[in-house]
Amino acid sequence: MVPRPAQADNGDEARYADKSGTYTKGLLQDAIGVVNPAAYQSFKKALSSGDPADFEKIILGGPRTQNGPQGGLAFYLNCLDADQLTSPPAPRLDSEEYATELIELYWASLLRDVAFTDYPANFTAQNAATELSALPAYTGPKNTANNVTPELLFRGGFAGETIGPYVSQFLLQPVKPTSFGRLPITQQYVTNQANTDFVTNAADFLNVQNGIATGKSFTPGAALYLHDGRGLAAYTHDDVLYEAYFIALLVLSSLGVKPNPGNPYNSSKTQNGFATMGGPDFASTLAAVASAAIRCVWYQKWWVHLRHRPESGGGLVDLIKTGKGGTVQGHPSNTVINSKAVQQSFAANGSYFLSQAFPEGSPTHPAYPTGHGTVGGACITVLKFFLNGAAKFDGVDITAPPLVPSSDGKTVSNYVALPGEPVLTVNGELHKLARNISFGHGIHAGIHWRSDTQTSIQLGEAVALSYLRDQAHTYNEKFSISLTKLDGSIATISNH
Repeated sequence: MVPRPAQADNGDEARYADKSGTYTKGLLQDAIGVVNPAAYQSFKKALSSGDPADFEKIILGGPRTQNGPQGGLAFYLNCLDADQLTSPPAPRLDSEEYATELIELYWASLLRDVAFTDYPANFTAQNAATELSALPAYTGPKNTANNVTPELLFRGGFAGETIGPYVSQFLLQPVKPTSFGRLPITQQYVTNQANTDFVTNAADFLNVQNGIATGKSFTPGAALYLHDGRGLAAYTHDDVLYEAYFIALLVLSSLGVKPNPGNPYNSSKTQNGFATMGGPDFASTLAAVASAAIRCVWYQKWWVHLRHRPESGGGLVDLIKTGKGGTVQGHPSNTVINSKAVQQSFAANGSYFLSQAFPEGSPTHPAYPTGHGTVGGACITVLKFFLNGAAKFDGVDITAPPLVPSSDGKTVSNYVALPGEPVLTVNGELHKLARNISFGHGIHAGIHWRSDTQTSIQLGEAVALSYLRDQAHTYNEKFSISLTKLDGSIATISNH
């Protein structure tokens, strides 16, 4: 029997009686940053009782509904239940980490249309790196001089994430016809019109918080290789939640990456894997673990943390900067209020709100942890279990050269490594893939915090390891399969 650990939030719900530091999106709002008390009580009653009838009595501010809260109460037959796993408390609203994460989001909003390959020479990216370097609470990667550089902006710290192109090879490499029926896939994706952001005035902000449409919409652009923040955000707005990892499986097949060295069929002269330890098993397990992961994170979101979205943090910043801070109890640190990022955002948008890549802003569910990140952490763990994560883009393990997109996203070319730069590996590019997708739906879109992603990828890994350990005992084949975890340690799954 696995014990159920204590679950703890960051205390903001209890700290601010007006709930200005808590997720309330879609509920009836009395003003910017202030939820209607009766609406909030109807919401909390449903969460407290878990009764489906109480969820139908939640007082909403408009037609937009809450995004599936009851999914967090599902239990599982194939891995640990959600309440047997835990996520640490998110940064509290008045903390320096919260302020730092919000500053990073403002910079990302200003860089949505700048190609990642252009960051080193871009003045805004240079300013972003300089400001973030000076913030002790910044948790992203830094160089050996303890500075953030433009090349390191919006990256993560798992092995391989700071090596090579910003965009993972699994979002760039083509899929051969033999890897997905007879359908070749060139990874070019419809993006959205550049320099078109949303929720930058008080009227739109209040409508969005109430769940009322602003009447604004995307203008679709050309199909391009993913090369900037807007493109990654557009990808994640409409993706099937484990889409990127299914395509990664197809890419791995196209590249000829061999199974994990522990696969029992590697040494067989009479059999190959199929229903188990073969292609159908690989693909179906991705879907199964994605389902478990999303249920797990939905429990953490709704029943533990209730963290509000970055757009809400931007709303508080706007209130304070325009002299209306006295209308709310929750005040972020002056570090963000007085930041260069907020100043430049005002110059670009004419307000202090955090601009959004989507017309509706964030989805109507709490920010922390993130579904895209948890599914990502789970799915890359499954891919490591089935395939050789140590394989290198070195011309021997993988003969196809690594790719990098052009500044306009219209083409890709072979990536030329910097002198002394380590070789890209499957595991490193899987780590990068999970971060790209989660930050695409987070930092680049303006709807999730950095810590949402960091925690979520690790939570997803825990879900997948639990699933795989239980599933191992359903196989007739005997095996011991090892994989490298996010923290660099080795996990071994065996049914001997």
